[in-house]
Amino acid sequence: MNTQPEDNYRHKGMRKQLVDQLRTKGISNETVLSAINEVPRHVFLDSSFVELAYQDMAFPIGSGQTISQPSTVAFQTQLLQVEKGMKVLEIGTGSGYQACVLAAMGAKVFTIERQRNLYFKTKEILEQLPFRVKPFLGDGYEGLPTYQPFDRVIITAGAPSIPEALIQQMKPNGIMVIPMDNAEGEGQTMLRVTKLDDGTLKKEEFGDFKFVPMLKEIGND
Repeated sequence: MNTQPEDNYRHKGMRKQLVDQLRTKGISNETVLSAINEVPRHVFLDSSFVELAYQDMAFPIGSGQTISQPSTVAFQTQLLQVEKGMKVLEIGTGSGYQACVLAAMGAKVFTIERQRNLYFKTKEILEQLPFRVKPFLGDGYEGLPTYQPFDRVIITAGAPSIPEALIQQMKPNGIMVIPMDNAEGEGQTMLRVTKLDDGTLKKEEFGDFKFVPMLKEIGND
């Protein structure tokens, strides 16, 4: 493993301020807040953004993708109701930040990225960090049937519908958090989808968001 990136007292102080800010925005799950406090967000950003890394802002990370703002990461994670030891499938690795937050909560994280260049860039970052994340290059709509079933599925891009293959790969009483394109086509509605014992889906809505679109196939951008 490579030498871990610098994470100094100043970075840690800014993270603590971020956690305090997230509390004021309705994030109450202490395990989520502890994970946000543990994961060094600045290492996932271009060095020119380091001074802004712990503000509640999204940033471009290349390949037409963004690292979501911390409040969105925390909100999705809180909805997911992750417990230590759970197997979690993430669709849309992006920067790797969300995956590391889940891993910091004790989850076994499997994450799929479709953009080849972004996948290799992020894989290199993940290898420098102490979090248990298994990254894969592939089509998120197909999931990872080899590693099923999953306790939780989190999708970090705007989806036109709930991918059936991902539902099939969830355990009974498993939970998926997915930003689903709304009827107006101007963003997404955050859904929490619970797969009940009989295979039916319970859907709950949690407000409007804007995500980059979830795309099929592997790209090189």
